[in-house]
Amino acid sequence: MTVPQLLKTLRNLDRWLALAGTHAEREQLPVAQILQARLAPDQYAFARQVQVACDNAKLIPARLAGKEWPSHPDTESTLDDLRARVTSIAQFVETFQRADFEEARERRITLPWMQAGQWLRGEEYLVQFALPNFYFHVVTAYAILRHVGVQLGKNDYLGELPIRD
Repeated sequence: MTVPQLLKTLRNLDRWLALAGTHAEREQLPVAQILQARLAPDQYAFARQVQVACDNAKLIPARLAGKEWPSHPDTESTLDDLRARVTSIAQFVETFQRADFEEARERRITLPWMQAGQWLRGEEYLVQFALPNFYFHVVTAYAILRHVGVQLGKNDYLGELPIRD
């Protein structure tokens, strides 16, 4: 269930970035002002929120599947750069297949900030840390865009639903 959720949310994020560009043009707002916007002094700025959300989107399936992930040096300085990163991450996430996750539930996941010998089971990592952390950075990016005046609503956050007749 991780891949579809990550992809959907990355696509939503890409649409928000496009809307942010339109907003900046319409309001004659310097894009740097959006990229550097933050909700609180001790939180990451908008560009970093997007970068971290992208990092989480690639790390979640890679860690659960026991695979390597691509490196991204965090050099994005425009909305187009951020959109390219989102696209790159989505393309990476799309490479995962259901079979890649057969051992994910019990896989030992070690995070860089953990002390030596500490780890989480894959299921614990996903439910207790990875998905909440991913959504934290996504919703913070969304809130920053709302804060700077980008016209986004709840449906923009949720994205398309697979409604059936």
